[in-house]
Amino acid sequence: MGHCVVKNPAAGGGRWVEVPPERLVTWVVTFAERHGGAAAGQPVTTGESGVPVTFAAADGATAECHPPFPPLPAGVPGAVRAAAEALAAHAAADRTVGVLLVRLGGYAAGVFSGSPPRLVNSKTGSRPVHGRSAAGGWSQQRFARRRENQAATALRAAADAAAEVFGRYGPDRLDAVVLGGDKRSAAGLADDARLERYLAKASGRFLTVPDPRLAVLRDIPRAFLATRIRLTEPESISPVTG
Repeated sequence: MGHCVVKNPAAGGGRWVEVPPERLVTWVVTFAERHGGAAAGQPVTTGESGVPVTFAAADGATAECHPPFPPLPAGVPGAVRAAAEALAAHAAADRTVGVLLVRLGGYAAGVFSGSPPRLVNSKTGSRPVHGRSAAGGWSQQRFARRRENQAATALRAAADAAAEVFGRYGPDRLDAVVLGGDKRSAAGLADDARLERYLAKASGRFLTVPDPRLAVLRDIPRAFLATRIRLTEPESISPVTG
């Protein structure tokens, strides 16, 4: 008999599901109903600073919710629907959020505001960076130096764009900053003094995205507003769909 492949497995068991604010209440209520209702006693528990928020069902299933932009502003109610509504309201709250997506050779910097978030400022661009050479000897060393210089130029362009777009607001007017693209490229911006105060506001959730074009940037609120849920359920129970 073959093994079931778990989609988006979570370390330590269970799997990850991402749910947007507008679907969160329905998702949590459906989760509880499908697993025999809320567990006896306190069905909702919270960690330090209110995160994560865990819903426990009667059959032992749990939904450990990690909302965006922690911490939660106040205590979460003990009732399942009320707690889910509080999580959804927090996720969908009106914020001014800076976003910087960077991959080798491409970048997108933007600021979103309002609820639902609207892109109010942005700058995107690309710089050529050649792929790795299979040649050997001196030619490869020259190629590697050239590629390194191109990569440095591309990162400077990304930093310039972020400094320009975020600078129209200043760090005090941005509620949070979201980073994405690929982690190695984003890490290359850490030493830019112009971005230091903005990067200090970066959320803990890094968004791995494809080529950072304007269309990708416009759609990024779907990712940064989602509540990540670690779903753990008895093996005999079919999964709740995300």
